[in-house]
Amino acid sequence: MTYDPVMRVLTVLEVLQARDFVSGAELAQRLEVDLRTVQRYIVRLKDLSIPVESSRGVGGAYRLKPGFRLPPLLLTNEEAFALSLGLHSLRQVGLSAFAPATEGALAKLRRVLPEALRQSVSTVDDVVAIEPGPWVVTTSVEYLIRAASAIRSGRRVRFNYESHESARSRRQIEPYAIVHTDGRWYLIGYCLSRKAMRTFRLDRVSNLDIGAGTFRRPADFDARSYLKQSLVFFQAQYKIDVWIEMSIEEAKQMFAPWRVAIEEENGGTRLRCGRDRLEMMARHATIAAKEPRAAKQRAARRQLPGRSLKSSPA
Repeated sequence: MTYDPVMRVLTVLEVLQARDFVSGAELAQRLEVDLRTVQRYIVRLKDLSIPVESSRGVGGAYRLKPGFRLPPLLLTNEEAFALSLGLHSLRQVGLSAFAPATEGALAKLRRVLPEALRQSVSTVDDVVAIEPGPWVVTTSVEYLIRAASAIRSGRRVRFNYESHESARSRRQIEPYAIVHTDGRWYLIGYCLSRKAMRTFRLDRVSNLDIGAGTFRRPADFDARSYLKQSLVFFQAQYKIDVWIEMSIEEAKQMFAPWRVAIEEENGGTRLRCGRDRLEMMARHATIAAKEPRAAKQRAARRQLPGRSLKSSPA
């Protein structure tokens, strides 16, 4: 249970909305406080013009005045659908550990939304299925939240890190940003051990703690640009070199810029990148080798290019 008094007062209100009566002892147990503190929270709600009625007896019991309801949450149909879809999509970015929080948030949405908007939330529940891709890596929600909090407050973080080669080290960094791309979460910051900027995969981090040291994050730091320049071969098992019978303009439109270097070569385009798995590139090369040129051009338009493939362990 959070120790923020404001959040505890809101929790009391949430419980009162969900129940006809609730005893002071139940609230005290739920909030991990004594009965006197519960009484202070009830007084705080009354100060906010929320009509809480109490009954006498051991510990007392509380309820909201019959007929009282907070105003419904003001969302459009599209906003309600977007919120529900966003909560359901957390698995898609490797945050399946948020499942309990997701269910709690959706339950609260259903309670406060008008009936018409509840249908939008139910639509996502009933008819939309979102499954993570095969390359999505699960990441610790706790470490993600801690790192984001440290960035916001300008605090250094310490953690254990295991590299792609299984080398282990203890790091202390000044965190600048967190970016999700290619199914992984990355933590970017200035490493005090290496005296240089470094990028870390959050799924390889353990024992992450927020330290006492503070820093000032560069105001002009562009995490997306930095990652685009530094991630082409970042900690990948294989280095891939592919020549495509395609103009560089078409290639730039077809391929995402993350972790891919594109350059014009011999009337076509060469793509270089790092990947942990080769199945997709191997499939592209096989299709290109077996089909005639016209079929290869159609495959290129379907994002199935590739003529030659070279790979080697990084």
